[in-house]
Amino acid sequence: MSKAGLSSLAGPAGLIAGVVLVALAAPLLPLADPVKMDIAHRLAAPSLAHPLGQDEYGRDVLSRILWGSRASLAVSVSSALIAAVIGTALGLCGGYFRGLVEILTVRTSEMILCLPPLLLALLVVTLLGPGAGTLILALMILYTPGYARVVYAQTLAVRSLDFVTAQEVLGAHPSRILACTILPNVMPPLLVQISLTIASAMVLESGLSFLGLGVVPPAPSWGLMIRSARATMDHAPLLLLWPCLALTGMIIALNLLCDRLRDMLDPRMAGAGAPWLGGWTERVLPGLRTPSPAAGDALLRVDGLSIALTSASSPVRLVRDVSLSVAPGETLALVGESGSGKTLTGLALLGLLPPGVEVVGGSASFAARDGFQVDLLHLSEPEHRHLRGDQISMVFQDASASLDPVHRVGTQVAEAIRAHRTVTAFSAREQAVALLQEVGFPDPQRRAGAFPHELSGGQRQRVMIAAAIANHPRLLIADEPTTALDTTIQRQILDLFASLKTRSGAMGMIFVTHNLAVVTEIADRVCVMYAGQIVEHGPVADVFAQPRHPYTAALLESVPEGDAERLAAIPGTIPAPQDLPPGCSFAPRCSHAIDACSAAEPGLEAAGPGHVTRCLRWRELVAA
Repeated sequence: MSKAGLSSLAGPAGLIAGVVLVALAAPLLPLADPVKMDIAHRLAAPSLAHPLGQDEYGRDVLSRILWGSRASLAVSVSSALIAAVIGTALGLCGGYFRGLVEILTVRTSEMILCLPPLLLALLVVTLLGPGAGTLILALMILYTPGYARVVYAQTLAVRSLDFVTAQEVLGAHPSRILACTILPNVMPPLLVQISLTIASAMVLESGLSFLGLGVVPPAPSWGLMIRSARATMDHAPLLLLWPCLALTGMIIALNLLCDRLRDMLDPRMAGAGAPWLGGWTERVLPGLRTPSPAAGDALLRVDGLSIALTSASSPVRLVRDVSLSVAPGETLALVGESGSGKTLTGLALLGLLPPGVEVVGGSASFAARDGFQVDLLHLSEPEHRHLRGDQISMVFQDASASLDPVHRVGTQVAEAIRAHRTVTAFSAREQAVALLQEVGFPDPQRRAGAFPHELSGGQRQRVMIAAAIANHPRLLIADEPTTALDTTIQRQILDLFASLKTRSGAMGMIFVTHNLAVVTEIADRVCVMYAGQIVEHGPVADVFAQPRHPYTAALLESVPEGDAERLAAIPGTIPAPQDLPPGCSFAPRCSHAIDACSAAEPGLEAAGPGHVTRCLRWRELVAA
């Protein structure tokens, strides 16, 4: 924490700490009895014996102010914190799980908002009787929906970010994601909400005490003092001034303190932060659901994968009948324009499709470490979590969005380890530093303590790769990991992938990209996708030397790294999934299309050893 940050906290923190300490020490201080009356000296002016004077019953005002702070602070702080705990839990669960959980948590709590706040508090006090305990209960009920709404909105915003998906890819349990990933990111606005709630609770407690429905006389509270001073304000206006100053000063100090804490605890705003991530572990599931013996030599075999948008009035197929395989130690490239279904295919294998998008057909047989085959498309969420980050990992395109901004990068890499292995926090930290060194950090010990915003784009991508390989996965899915990087850094990341593949030996890789030059350097085989289909599939050298589909040929002619003397743009745009043309999806943009291309959708046809294409005229294309 910087010196400037500490100095900004000193004022409000010192004031609040002073009031709290004095309130706690009130019984030990040489103060007059706050309830002892001296009628003979009622409304007496300030004096040495009574620095703030005496009230309408001759009681010492200073003593009642200090003792009254105990009641006001206890009621407001207790009710605000209890409401914060309950409301935060409701908002986190509702925002993360959605559906029925959202209805039972957030929507149910919002019913309280239909009632006027003061009337609700009056109802509780009327039913249970006045007193500090009743006030705490009434204010807790009143403020819980506010916390739930704030945390729910923040959780929805954070839930859709890549670093949460990255935690799911690592196989982290939902409770761990909620506590260690989402909660720290919703904490800054939550602190502001707490300050506002405490301030509001103080005002409401004072209002109810003013009405005679709060703290029971003769026990002092600021609200009771304001009520009493109202009747004598014409003769002794200072009696109204002192409790109002105390109440106003505490509210302003609380707001200042929580605003400064919000800025200090958010490393994106202050350049430093707190290590929120704890060191607790969980036990992974003992096994998978489909114990059928492994067959063949494929690490992954996908057959007939179809993905549809089911939230629309009628299902819209986004990925259609995709079949592919990856052998141990092999790299398969998925290429195509944006919207061709590459990323959805990778997310489907990990069970991370967005809401409203579902797998509607096909299978994906994965050879697990124990020698058994599991169908990735038909696993439960706990079974997917058992595999993610352990046997299957994913590296995302934008490392800036995939890394949690409030955790240090070494902690995030260690989290990938502790999600699947029972190791101590120290051991996980040491392994994380070793992994950072393995992916090319020259000073891994120091860099492990950095926040994502303190690293360059290439360094952030290396952190993502370190987290992805932390548990030595059998299959690594890289979703355009070099797109956001400059050419020099791209080369370094590609060299890193190549070295990892060489060192691991048996690790298979699916490399999603639209950069054909990258494919030639890193992949063994390539699948060209268009409009949710595979249109050509084969060895990289064969496909690029002699493409059997017009779309593949057009892609090669449109990139600077190709052999074409002149770059050629592909006319038109990729069709929307709900507006696919009849027959061949590429026909409207294809210069080789004939009437037969629109008559019926072509199937995949063998065009050479291990080489297939979805084109009726591929022979003419080769001959040309």
